Amino acid sequence: MTETTAKTASQEDAAATEAGASAAAKPAPSHVPATLATVVHSIREWWTVHVIGQVDQAEVTERRREDGKMSEHYLFMTAMSGGIAILGLLLSSPAVVIGAMLLSPLMGPIMALGFALAIGDWEWLKQSAITLLIGSAGAVLLCAVLVFLSPIQTITAEIAGRTRPNLFDLFVALFSALAGAYAMIRGREGAIVGVAIATALMPPLAVVGFGLATWNWTVFSGALLLFVTNFITIALTAFGMAKLYGFRNSLSARNTMFQNIALLTVFIGLAVPLGYSLNRIAWETNAQRIVRGEISSQFDGRSQLDALEIDFAASPVGIHAVVFTPSLRPGVEESVAKGLTERLGEPVALDLVQYEVGTNESAAERAQLSAARAREDREATARAEALTMRLSLAAGVAPDEVMLDQTRRRALVRAKRLAGANLSTYRALETRIAGTEPGWRVELIPPLGALPGIGVLEGEPDPTALDLIGWAAQRLDRGIVLTGPASQTETAAQALSEAGVTVTTRPGNGALRASWAEDGGG
Repeated sequence: MTETTAKTASQEDAAATEAGASAAAKPAPSHVPATLATVVHSIREWWTVHVIGQVDQAEVTERRREDGKMSEHYLFMTAMSGGIAILGLLLSSPAVVIGAMLLSPLMGPIMALGFALAIGDWEWLKQSAITLLIGSAGAVLLCAVLVFLSPIQTITAEIAGRTRPNLFDLFVALFSALAGAYAMIRGREGAIVGVAIATALMPPLAVVGFGLATWNWTVFSGALLLFVTNFITIALTAFGMAKLYGFRNSLSARNTMFQNIALLTVFIGLAVPLGYSLNRIAWETNAQRIVRGEISSQFDGRSQLDALEIDFAASPVGIHAVVFTPSLRPGVEESVAKGLTERLGEPVALDLVQYEVGTNESAAERAQLSAARAREDREATARAEALTMRLSLAAGVAPDEVMLDQTRRRALVRAKRLAGANLSTYRALETRIAGTEPGWRVELIPPLGALPGIGVLEGEPDPTALDLIGWAAQRLDRGIVLTGPASQTETAAQALSEAGVTVTTRPGNGALRASWAEDGGG
């Protein structure tokens, strides 16, 4: 009996020891919320002291109030921007359209709307809304009059590109607004040039005027939706950034909740039609694959589908195709049209052209290759001429001053000094034009001018300013002189040297600054 009791006690002790070890291995559940709360509190405290505390909210608010006011300058620049935009759209000139984006002052009242909403100043909100409404309506009416009086009223590629907004446009506006609001709050408003180009507020309004003048509801509604997308997204993003940086209102908790719900509803309501538009684009992409496959399946392997054009805006959907084939197939057009109607779920009007090119595969390939090469040569020449014109307009020079090497796919132009333009403007123009010509090396050499100031972010030189200075030094093939505190000049010099810029450093007091080397190469 004693032995049994001893074994039982030993087993209980072992079990207790094991349970204790197991309990020790598991962290106490009560400590998790406490630790998480401590981390959250630390992050909030750091954000309040080191981020929000560094922002002069009174100064930022006053600047935004000025942007939201009605003025002669605002009305004049809005009208000029609208006039330039519609002319650029009618001429299908991206460079002219970019100029309109840079002139447009619409970003001011839209950002002011977001800040006014964040602090609950309804008078300021109303004033900004009226400013935006009058400016937008005036631009639309001016563009409509210019289009009505113009002998050119065709829908160009630039116009068509702004009539079908999708979810991607929403995200472009979102990220651009984040950058713009951050720049305004942190006092780095030089970045607003890039934001103005990215969001492109004025061109959609100009297209709205075009749709109004030509009574084209599709163009009118599509462009208006794009403008509303950009406008609402920018305003709501500015509101969110202002809240994040501590701009507060005097609303009650209940009113704040209703305000947030209303804003979320507007954003979701905007995303739904844009999502539908993106889904439509995806459908059209898949439809092109289906059309190509259906036509090719009706001919043998020696045939070649040379050209395929689909007009999805037509009703029924218009399809034009050219096929090089060793043997003609009468009646195949009806069969293909019927099959496409069933697979696409929409009626189609098919125009199928057959060319008999021979009885062997090589003959069809030679005919197709010859036609393709001729078409590519025409397109390449047209693209080169268009690129030359865009660069000449952006640089303010004659087209014969643009150097174009089609073999190496390189374009270079030396820009004249444009009123109100700085290095950021010239670089934005170069980036915009280069984006329209993938595979080309586009270089726009700016005029020699003052270099931007180099701010300091958390003890380090501003990389954005250094990147711009490096770009200008490379384009002008000149060296840079850095003057300022030793640690900052060394860091900046290393970054510029890695970009291939010749740098000279000089000790100095005060802020870090950059200047051009006198001998050009440093």
